[in-house]
Amino acid sequence: MQESTQYEWRELVDRLRDEDASCVIRNGAETRVFRERGVKDLFRLLETDPVFLAGALVADKVVGKGAAALMVLGGVRAVHAGVVSTPALGLFAAAHIPVEYGLEVPHIINRTKTGWCPVETLCRDCRTAEECLPLIRGFLAAQR
Repeated sequence: MQESTQYEWRELVDRLRDEDASCVIRNGAETRVFRERGVKDLFRLLETDPVFLAGALVADKVVGKGAAALMVLGGVRAVHAGVVSTPALGLFAAAHIPVEYGLEVPHIINRTKTGWCPVETLCRDCRTAEECLPLIRGFLAAQR
């Protein structure tokens, strides 16, 4: 990894921690900090500002298959995840998106720690990022 890229990663990961963010995304000179739970911010970006995701660096606390699908569809350049699920890593590998992570888990668990994350469950049988998108869209629409 180039030194400038290592500096960028350090800065993004530090902001993720220091600003209690769920996700920090940099594209070019612009960095945005997000705090919504789950995949809401990534979905909103993909729907309303896909240009910002294309080629971006993403630092995220927890990346399951649904979040990975949105990042793949957005064309991000690389990802740093504190925790990443094995199915998410599969989507990133298929899209040739490099991922650095702290911990790999078989699946993401829900907030109450009583079962799988609902979006991870929705996307479990999807083979591609494209298959995940309508399921995520429907899930978020039902929450409104």
